[in-house]
Amino acid sequence: MNNFFKNLSLIFAAGGFGGLVKGLCAWLFGVMGLNAMLGSQFAPQLTGQWVYSHVVWGGIWALLFLLPVRGWSYYSLGVIYSLGQTLVALLVMFPSMGKGFLALGLGAATPALITFFGFIWGLATAFWLKAAREG
Repeated sequence: MNNFFKNLSLIFAAGGFGGLVKGLCAWLFGVMGLNAMLGSQFAPQLTGQWVYSHVVWGGIWALLFLLPVRGWSYYSLGVIYSLGQTLVALLVMFPSMGKGFLALGLGAATPALITFFGFIWGLATAFWLKAAREG
């Protein structure tokens, strides 16, 4: 049982790291004007709530790494698992905030950007897990 809690803690921390990287990348893309240049009005502000929510939800989504999947790389799993949070964001969160289906109210490029930022979470989470487990 002790190994389960160690693994759970490691996975949550890795997801939190992934969430932090994802949130900072999304913010940085907005600040640098890359989102606007690509045709999206998605430009989050760097606030405590923004960072906190990405760290916590990143940790929660990382619990998917507890699934007994074998034969896939950490990075492949990270990209696949990122699709869940991307779909929730595009189909539930953005529409509930009045940003339209798939967040298209923020511009045609927004779904692709949200998917890209999800991949960032998956890759950063996978990096942390791989580094921590394989040293």
